[in-house]
Amino acid sequence: MAARILDGKTFAAELRARVADGASALQAAHGITPGLAVVLVGEDPASQVYVRSKGKMTREVGMNSFERRLAADTSETDLLALIGRLNSDPAVHGILVQLPLPGHIDEARVINAISPEKDVDGFTILNAGRLATGQEAMVPCTPLGCLMLLRDHHGSLSGLEAVVIGRSNIVGKPMAQLLLRDNCTVTIAHSRSRDLPAIVRRSDIVVAAVGRPEMVEGDWIKPGATVIDVGINRIEKPEGGTRLVGDVDFASASQVAGAITPVPGGVGPMTIACLLANTLTACCRANGLPEPEGLTA
Repeated sequence: MAARILDGKTFAAELRARVADGASALQAAHGITPGLAVVLVGEDPASQVYVRSKGKMTREVGMNSFERRLAADTSETDLLALIGRLNSDPAVHGILVQLPLPGHIDEARVINAISPEKDVDGFTILNAGRLATGQEAMVPCTPLGCLMLLRDHHGSLSGLEAVVIGRSNIVGKPMAQLLLRDNCTVTIAHSRSRDLPAIVRRSDIVVAAVGRPEMVEGDWIKPGATVIDVGINRIEKPEGGTRLVGDVDFASASQVAGAITPVPGGVGPMTIACLLANTLTACCRANGLPEPEGLTA
């Protein structure tokens, strides 16, 4: 029997609608409009597309969008000064610096200059530490979106065995922390893991975030398992042109899994929706107001 398709596009649209309702309620009751600032350094075409998309969706949910575009040769000092001004701006509740940055700028230094309370990407050391120790934190958007899809499908995740393939600071490590908080038994697998297929075969939940096209094969999947494919890889088609695929061989895995995310249309749309949810959450926290339910981990 073919797996249930976990439609991230539809879920993300519903999440954005809930964020819009929350933003509208804040404006009506308190005269507060959440604000998201996105900083782009340089002219990277893909980054420009992402920034435009984020700005459009921010405005669509009734939030203020502040875009700051800097030349590729902007100094690290000037970028840090801009972040300092955004940290101090009461109209800005979330700050996102679009990555990658030009090579002459230290990404870690820039990220950790963002106020943790405005770090809606959840990348600062303080937020990573808070998440790891079970405290209130801003959670990275992609893992948060994966968790929402899993909770929506399963309800409780307690007692399930999960494997996260990939150990990046952006997806793999925070995903594992979130699954632990939901009482899963978690394995983090990576390039040095021995007998990866065997690890995957015993797992009720598989989160693939390794960046290798269609690496996870269908016969690795435990029958009925839930597969969350974070990968976005562009490969060449035999007849010419390219297509997007995930880290999981969807054709074979979808015949074994109980549920699976497609690529595209699975995890991808959830990331921006969770960025907007994090901005609303940050605004509520900054003003000492109750947070809307279901928007955080």
